[in-house]
Amino acid sequence: MLRPKKLDIFIARQFGLLFVGTFFICQFVLMMQFLWRYIDELIGKGLTMDVMAQFFWYMALMLVPQALPLAILLSSLITFGNLGESSELTAIKASGISLMQSFRSLIVITICIMLGSFYFENNIGPHANMKIAQLLISMKQKSPELEIPEGIFYDGIPNSNIYVQKKDTRTGKLYGIMVYRMTGSYEDQAIILADSGMLQATAEKKHLMLTLWSGKWFENMQRTELSSSAAVPYQRETFVEKKIVLDYDGDFNMTDATSLSNNARGKGLHEIYNDIDSLNELNDSIGRAFYTQSKMFYYRTPVLNRTDSITQTHMALRKDFNIDTVFAHLSADKQRAAIQSALSTVQSETNDLEFKAMVTKDANKIVRQHKIEAINKFTLALSCLIFFFIGAPLGAIIRKGGLGVPVIISVLVYIIYYILDNSGYRMARGGMWAIWFGKSLASAVLIPLAAFVTYKANNDSVVFNIDLYRNFFMKLLGLRLKRHVYGKEVIITPPDYPSDRKTLNVINDEVSHYSHRHRLYTAPNIIKVFFKYHPDHAIEQINSQLEKTINDLSNTRDPIILSTLNLYPIIAVKAHTRPFERRWLNIVSAIIFPIGAILYFRMWMFRLRLYKDLRTIQQTSEKIITRIDQIHTT
Repeated sequence: MLRPKKLDIFIARQFGLLFVGTFFICQFVLMMQFLWRYIDELIGKGLTMDVMAQFFWYMALMLVPQALPLAILLSSLITFGNLGESSELTAIKASGISLMQSFRSLIVITICIMLGSFYFENNIGPHANMKIAQLLISMKQKSPELEIPEGIFYDGIPNSNIYVQKKDTRTGKLYGIMVYRMTGSYEDQAIILADSGMLQATAEKKHLMLTLWSGKWFENMQRTELSSSAAVPYQRETFVEKKIVLDYDGDFNMTDATSLSNNARGKGLHEIYNDIDSLNELNDSIGRAFYTQSKMFYYRTPVLNRTDSITQTHMALRKDFNIDTVFAHLSADKQRAAIQSALSTVQSETNDLEFKAMVTKDANKIVRQHKIEAINKFTLALSCLIFFFIGAPLGAIIRKGGLGVPVIISVLVYIIYYILDNSGYRMARGGMWAIWFGKSLASAVLIPLAAFVTYKANNDSVVFNIDLYRNFFMKLLGLRLKRHVYGKEVIITPPDYPSDRKTLNVINDEVSHYSHRHRLYTAPNIIKVFFKYHPDHAIEQINSQLEKTINDLSNTRDPIILSTLNLYPIIAVKAHTRPFERRWLNIVSAIIFPIGAILYFRMWMFRLRLYKDLRTIQQTSEKIITRIDQIHTT
């Protein structure tokens, strides 16, 4: 029978307390980010407390699934960071319990949180998202005198379109005003231009008072009494000051939810799949209607009788028949008429097809948004488990608790996740990427990262050793590594000076013979490098003997020998022979011209470096031999 052990309960308790705290912190941060985004819709609108309470409540519910992965990442990182910093994790491993075994209780808890996140995102989140959307639209429609933007037309007021060039937020005055008013139809429209003005709500919040200064009024007169007798189709009025009363209900009214029927985030999986089927059926019917219409108007086949059909068939089969010749025999007027008719037809068809393309594009965009949201419910829940297998192993590796290093790492990981997820979402929504690829991009990148850090933590491997990565990239780029030999406080075995002196003499002889035989200062043979490679065991043997001698001499207490040992270069024993260990890789790199040329010159550089290093080895060995002789004579 599976029972939770005391260790599992202990770790779960540590994680649970931190998870509750970090969850509320993450929730608060996300709410502040969301609030900052829509702060303009809230300030100065005169919203009541119950409306504000609804806004914050539904906002909190909507952001819960997004806060859970970040809370798991931060809490798991801090939990195992604290265990590592207090040496409790070391004690756990010393007792024979592996790191994965210590994860058991937290894995179960994380899976439960993941399932809860999916349930929340599928059942509670859509309702909260729909309510938030209704509230935001309703807030935008309240107090439009504060909502009018600069440089664009504002259509938030019924039967009116207002353009403002500049707005003074301190005084509320508007400058460079253009107003389009439409009452009944497009024939009953008026255009008002004014240098400045002010828009204010009346006391009962049922109307808006638009005060204009220094302007002109243009009004269409086609539906007035003058339309039957006057020659001028409109009237024009110049004014110094004019007040216009606009009908508007300034009270807060909740927007009808039917206007948000295409909001995919406000639907559960069942609704999304049903709506996708309905939208696909509707789009198919629209497409068939467009296709039928195009066949009828643009690509219709004229109905011909038997005689005309036979005549046109014979004309088409004639080799000397040319439509350009027929056009050339027409008169100039008929040619111009034919060209104008063709241009008009093409323009009309182009405009019609562009309109149809816009309709179908919008329909496809709505379908893509529904599919994206369906996949997002699974990926967002899965991110809880992914973040746990990133946070917990990183905490075990770093072994730093508190809110310092864990917060920095959590923020960096979440930023990477956010950038990948948001980029994938935008590319999938625009139709540039496949939906499954765009929404799974973040998970596809973070899952290997989670597997890597989990493997490293479970095997006690060094991940954040800066020197290790620095040495790797220096070797990759061909940069020289320096030798560091220091004096030891405790020496168990002193160096064997006679043997080391003899070995250094042998090394110098081998170096001289090797340099004379291989001629490293010359360019390497391309055929031997890429196609007929033979390993260079001689330099490997020289390097092995040299490293053993250096290791033995590092036990000395003589400061001169210690400082001289640091003059020995670190030899790259294989970089001067071939680019890769495997023969087929060398052949492939030789075929690909830019890569092969770069690798060839890189290997030539290492040959020249080896030539200099061998000379340095000889000179350094002579100094050490001289110093050993001085020690023995004294």
